[in-house]
Amino acid sequence: MAREQLGVLKALDTAKTQWYHFTAILVAGMGFFTDAYDLFCISLVTKLLGRIYYTVPGSLKPGTLPPNVANAVNGVAFCGTLAGQLFFGWLGDKLGRKRVYGITLILMVVCALASGLSFGHSAKGVMATLCFFRFWLGFGIGGDYPLSATIMSEYANKKTRGAFIAAVFAMQGFGNLTGGIVALIVSSAFDHAYKGPAYNIDPAASLPPQADYVWRIILMFGAIPAALTYYWRMKMPETARYTALVAKDAKLAAQDMSKVLQVDLQAESEQVRTDIESPAQETTKNSFGLFSKQFMKHHGRHLVGTTVCWFLLDIAFYSQNLFQKDIFSAIGWIPAAPTMSALKEAFTVARAQTLIVLCGLIPGYWFTVAFIDYLGRRTIQIMGFFFMTVFMFALAIPYHHWTLSENRIGFVVMYSLTFFFANFGPNATTFIIPAEIFPARLRSTCHGISAAAGKAGAIVGAFGFLYAAQSTNPAKTDAGYPTGIGMRNSLIALGCINFFGMLFTFLVPESKGKSLEELTGEIDEEENGQTVELQVSSSTSRTFPV
Repeated sequence: MAREQLGVLKALDTAKTQWYHFTAILVAGMGFFTDAYDLFCISLVTKLLGRIYYTVPGSLKPGTLPPNVANAVNGVAFCGTLAGQLFFGWLGDKLGRKRVYGITLILMVVCALASGLSFGHSAKGVMATLCFFRFWLGFGIGGDYPLSATIMSEYANKKTRGAFIAAVFAMQGFGNLTGGIVALIVSSAFDHAYKGPAYNIDPAASLPPQADYVWRIILMFGAIPAALTYYWRMKMPETARYTALVAKDAKLAAQDMSKVLQVDLQAESEQVRTDIESPAQETTKNSFGLFSKQFMKHHGRHLVGTTVCWFLLDIAFYSQNLFQKDIFSAIGWIPAAPTMSALKEAFTVARAQTLIVLCGLIPGYWFTVAFIDYLGRRTIQIMGFFFMTVFMFALAIPYHHWTLSENRIGFVVMYSLTFFFANFGPNATTFIIPAEIFPARLRSTCHGISAAAGKAGAIVGAFGFLYAAQSTNPAKTDAGYPTGIGMRNSLIALGCINFFGMLFTFLVPESKGKSLEELTGEIDEEENGQTVELQVSSSTSRTFPV
């Protein structure tokens, strides 16, 4: 390994927090802002889509999406995300993080716009077109997961690395919040301009033709934040760890990081030569592949831990988001559909989701940012899974109690707490840990595999719990759905899933305060008297052993 190379990595690990760190958080975070907006905004418009395209004239109730259509609309983006996480995760290790980063963003912008322009002469045509574009939207979103996490982890210093990666992920909360706010503004504006009566008063007039623009505008808005950050993504240099450890170009890594950190990395004269070890000299422990025995020995248990924890977490997390509007209906926050016009219902669903985001999602994200480098990743993940289990059971066991009108506020508080501890817990840490504990040459790939396992869990939640949460009474099920196990039993099942997530967390190591190379064993830091001098702009210097 080049001596200069280790000096670059030490410079990154010990660098003070600078403006460039915040720029990287913003650039990478806006991708996650868009990811969250695009994935979750569909739950805001599914009821409106049902009214527009599946209302049967003369029916006592407004239309809803048939089960197979609802499954496709809700789940197809997750399928695309899963594929994108695997593909772009692998590609990020082969071609470099920066080179692939722009491709994912272009996909997200184009497909978000195309989703809102879904066309067709029939309901079937519109839904098929929408699903097609949302699959490719998800494919681009999938690439953002491993690339954003890996880039941030490789730029950050070891002291505040957890907070920086958590801050990128925390932008999801603002994406969710913006989705709710945009839906509130658009539905309210159209409702004022094209006021309609409740469905049970005048079914035809309750759905003005202009309502078709509402869901399209909400979906298309997701392209704006992604497009705004494209220029800055393209200006980001490749990470020094990829350039030095994978591309084996220590000199270029030093040049790039000199600009980024505003530090002059100058090797002593005898060290400027690129004395990288030849392939024959390179130790096998630092060159094994993903499917090798060495990888299984050193990191197999870790990969099982990251994939299973993310899989279990996303079953619980995404199923809650997808049927939370039904929970709100059960406790009276969202009145019965026939008592509202189409636009009024869209506004009411958005208001309920926005309140949950404000109360539960956003605070949890930023608690993680504040405490992760003090408490540690594994501690926060165990704590989060534990409290999610407790609150799920606390909601489920006395479920009838919470549905009574006098206890509705208590239900919302308990429900918000499950989201709080999801985000001040495994929803953040399952994203952070895989970006730290795997070797640089496999880091993006392993993060993509872990994230793809999570999206497999999201698909289970998106598809399975649409059916599972249905009432056991055939008269109370949604149109087109068979009877399920009911909301109470669904919550019990989710509580059990969270408990197993807590157990599997013990398979992953604690990465707090350690350098990435210390965690992965990529560099043997030997004190042999060799040094690299760092000359800062103020002409002060620091010396690092190589």
